[in-house]
This record gives sequence, structure tokens and C-alpha cells, in this order.
Amino acid sequence: MKNRIVLALLLSVSAIGFSQKQALKSASKALKSGDIEVANEALKAAEAQLSTADEKQKAQYYYLKAEAFNAAADKNDIANVEGAAMAYAKVVEIENAAGNSKYSGDASEALQTIRQSLVEKAIEDQNKQNYKGAADKLYLGYKTNKTDTIYLYYAASNAVNGKDYDTALNYYNELKDLGFTGIQKEFVAINKETGEEENFPSKSVMNIQVKAGEFIKPQERLTDSKKAEIAKNIALIYISQGKDEEAMQAMADAKKENPNDASLLQAEADMFYKLGNIAKYKEIMEQIVANDPENPDLYYNLGVSASKLDNNEQAIEYYKKALELKPDYGAAQLNIASIILSGESAIVEKMNALGTSSSDYKKYDALKLKREELYKSVIPYLDGALKSNPDNVEVVRTLMNIYYQIDDPRAEEMNNKLKALEGGN
Repeated sequence: MKNRIVLALLLSVSAIGFSQKQALKSASKALKSGDIEVANEALKAAEAQLSTADEKQKAQYYYLKAEAFNAAADKNDIANVEGAAMAYAKVVEIENAAGNSKYSGDASEALQTIRQSLVEKAIEDQNKQNYKGAADKLYLGYKTNKTDTIYLYYAASNAVNGKDYDTALNYYNELKDLGFTGIQKEFVAINKETGEEENFPSKSVMNIQVKAGEFIKPQERLTDSKKAEIAKNIALIYISQGKDEEAMQAMADAKKENPNDASLLQAEADMFYKLGNIAKYKEIMEQIVANDPENPDLYYNLGVSASKLDNNEQAIEYYKKALELKPDYGAAQLNIASIILSGESAIVEKMNALGTSSSDYKKYDALKLKREELYKSVIPYLDGALKSNPDNVEVVRTLMNIYYQIDDPRAEEMNNKLKALEGGN
């Protein structure tokens, strides 16, 4: 015990007269014996002479430093994990540059283990909604190997989920500066039993499953670029910070490279929608539709924007166009029904304002007939929406009420269906 105290004291007081080689040897010996405190003191002495050390000694220093972090009392603490990871990465960098491999093999293996652990623990954090913890771990995974920019992308996503917008903005801007697209090759095939498409980690694994007869229609394809999503998120973060000019500039910069990119145009439209500039949103959406006139979702979105601008007639036209392209588009059917039913309140208001004169009774009957016609006109759209989603309680309830109003026997059918849905049967 006395010798250990004396050694630690000598190392902490001065590195003079204690060579780099001796310091590293002492650190290695202390680590093997589990004496982390002495190992760290020896590494401090070695660090003081690092500038004059050769590449072999530098590699050894960083390797031992990483091992010391790994052997720390709380080796799962993010600071210790980061210390170990960055030190292992430095070993690999030094030895690769020098053409040596004494420590880099073990360092690479240890680094890969750390990175795998970071991903697994980040997923655990995500599941617990600890988004900051997930973001920190994924960003560290990126720092240890900056070619794996996908780590940075997911770190940014977690920062957004955790409402840490300043951090997310920094990460997204770094991705933008790197020219990150996120495009990856994926291997997919159809599961013969389920009919569902499944992803495979590699082409060879996919081919094995196909040859075994369990999967069909194998294909390789590239995922969509994430550039538009990143540009959109940068803009939306600026908007949340009240920096509207910066948001528009960020989007304009993103569009310089490819001004007609549909995903970027959609992101720009979303930005103006968020800013409350519905007219500009509608203008851009019309441009998108012109570029892709057979896309029902685009007409649906135009219907939403027209409705926001209180132009319900045009909104219905857009929704009907979406239905021409996609007859079972439940959301479009629901929105048409909602717009039609919104006209009921004006009719009811007029009915309630009438008196008891003979002419008022005639007006009342005419208005009642008009309301019934309104109900009948909305039924096909509600029926269509119900076919798309048979368990939609609100649609069932609305249909039931309409059928009762117009004395349609289908009211009882809807009543029974509603009871079953609300009762969980």
C-alpha cells in the first residue's frame, strides 16, 4: 500500500525523470492489476510528454486510456463511454496512418462493441421516451466514425422528439453541410404465407429465403432521399423559434440544387402552411399537382388548403378529383361529407326563426325538404368512408342520425352496429 501511494504521488507531482515508456508501462501494469487510480496517474504523466512521443507510444497511450475508461467504476456512464470510444478511435487513426496494427485490431473490435451497445441503448431510450439520452448516444456513435452519417440523422430526429430544437438544428445543419441524402440500398421480397413485403439485411440473405421457397418477387431498390425532410425540419425549427426569414431562406437554399424536386416542393408548401400563408401553400401545391396529375394525395391536400381558405366549393372539386383517382379514399369522402353537413346549421337557423303563419309553415316545409336532400346527398360519401373504415364510430353515429331524420329503416342497422362498436363486441 505504501509503495502504491508513493508511486501515485511521484506520478502526480511531476513527469520529469519519468520517461514516456516507463509511464505507459506503469499504466499497463496498474490496469492489469485493477488499480485504476494508479493507471490514470501514470497516463497523466504520459500525456504530459505526448507531444514528443513517437507514433507507437501515442497509439499505446490512447489504447491504455480507452481501457482505463472501460474499467471505470461506472463504465456505462456516457462520459466514460465517450472517453473510451474516442480513445479507441484515435488508436485506429494513428496506426492506420502509420501503417501499424499492434493495437488497432483490438481497438477496432472494442469500438465496434461500443457502437453496437450505443445503438441498442439508444433504442431502449427511445422506447422509454428518453429522447435526449437516445440523441446523445447516437451522436456519439457518429463522432466515433463520421462516415456513418445515419447516426447523426437519427440523433437529430431524437432531438426533435425531445423538443431540443437547438441541438436538432445543429445536427440538421451539419447533415446539410455534409450533403447527406440518407439514400440506402434495401433488399425486399414478398412473404408467400402473409403476402407482406419484408426487408433483408443483405442480398445474399434475401436470395437464400427466395431459394427456400418462402419468399417471392425479390428486388433491390434505393430508399428515398431525406434531403427534403431535413430542409423541412430546419425550416420548421426556425418557424418555432420565430425566425420566419431564416426558415424561408433555408428552404430556398435547399431548392437551389433541384428546384422542381417534388419532395422539396411539398416541404416548402408545408412550411408556408405552418406560417399561415395558405394562399402560397395552395400555389405551390398546384405546381406539384401539375407535375404529378395522377396523384390522389396531392388533390386531397389541395382540398384541405381550399377549405382552409373558406373556398368549400373548390375544396369539394379537389376531393372529388382525388376520388376519381382513388375511389376508396376514405379521408376525402369524410371531408366532402363534413363540408356538405356544415350547410345544415344555416338551414336549421332559418327554420327556427320562422313563425306560425301559413306562409311560414310553407317555408318550414321547404326548408325541411332541403335539409332532407342535404342528408341524402351526403349518405354516399359516408357509406364510402365506412367501407374504408368499418369501425369508425363517428361515421356510424352520423349515418344513424341521418337515417332516423329521413325515416330510413337502415337507422336500426346503424344503431345495432354502434352498440356493438361501443360495447367492444
